[in-house]
Amino acid sequence: MKILQILPELNAGGVERGTLEIAAHLVRGGHEALVVSNGGRLVEALEKSGARHRALPVHRKRLGTLLQVRPLRRLIAEERPDIVHIRSRVPGWVAWLALRKLAPAERPRLVSTVHGFYSVNAYSGIMTRGERVIAVSECIKDYVLANFPRVPADRIRVVPRGVELARYPRGFAPDAEWLARWRAEHPDLDGKAVLLLPGRITRLKGHEDFFRLVAGLKAAGVAARGLVVGDTHPKKRAYLAELGARAAELGVADEVKFLGHRGDLREIMAVSDVVLSLSQQPESFGRTVVEALALGRRFVGYDHGGVGEQLRGLFPSGCVRLGDADGLLAATRRVLAERPEPGAIPAAYTLEAMCSGTEAVYRDLLAAPGGEG
Repeated sequence: MKILQILPELNAGGVERGTLEIAAHLVRGGHEALVVSNGGRLVEALEKSGARHRALPVHRKRLGTLLQVRPLRRLIAEERPDIVHIRSRVPGWVAWLALRKLAPAERPRLVSTVHGFYSVNAYSGIMTRGERVIAVSECIKDYVLANFPRVPADRIRVVPRGVELARYPRGFAPDAEWLARWRAEHPDLDGKAVLLLPGRITRLKGHEDFFRLVAGLKAAGVAARGLVVGDTHPKKRAYLAELGARAAELGVADEVKFLGHRGDLREIMAVSDVVLSLSQQPESFGRTVVEALALGRRFVGYDHGGVGEQLRGLFPSGCVRLGDADGLLAATRRVLAERPEPGAIPAAYTLEAMCSGTEAVYRDLLAAPGGEG
């Protein structure tokens, strides 16, 4: 098979990471993997896996991006992929329009992945136009069926995001060199309960709830430190400054650290006592939940979306009602005191299952009669 995946850019993020993982899996299986995007820092890793990248500016949310329809159509006619797999809305529209003008005999089959709880409108509807629609969790499948009734249930395939368990083994400990550097950089963490909030710096990730949690622990006499790990887009720098001011207002400026983008999140999770997800809007899949629990770390998060779906099944002690500040403090204190052991990660949440499940969707579609998305 020859599979073309298209997305806005190849920088940090779950969609980007999944795209690379599927591309590498295809190459290992003897297939061809091609990715179209505006580029980014992950292009090098993609190409090291044996996949190819073709750069097109399909990332901007503006009408002018539709000027890329014709160049993409030429690229598809040149590359002749068996399947085009759309992973985001703007590139999805560009790809769908590019395919419309191709002769049916030359037109690749179309797969889409619904990665999030998109706004319900015609713009988002492009993500349900695939002849096969991959939902990254059961809650995403339910969302599609509830909000896009034109999509037949038998067109949707649930393929959960997956974790490479060999990279996240139970009891993993960072190597001595990393630990020595970490302790030298953060001596104030010694003897403290370390709370970790991973995620990009945006208003929806619940940073203020995190600060209030640290303040609540401090008031209760629990010696804790909060770590915020995640990218800050240049447009979000003013918000980052707001967060620093808010932490000071709550009296936890000395107890919270912003570490920015890190390539060693696994190691940071391994030395944290509790990992958290406090997103104000539901996430499509709680991948960080699965990674942290695979390592044997405890997790506390809001019980909605994919995070709630994963926590209810894997670590119910960490489930907290959305926005319940008292419940969040109580759950965190309980997990710190009782240290419940996470259960084993089921096979359905492994990287192998995600990759083989996605490949099965491709094979199933190619074996089926042609049809419109």
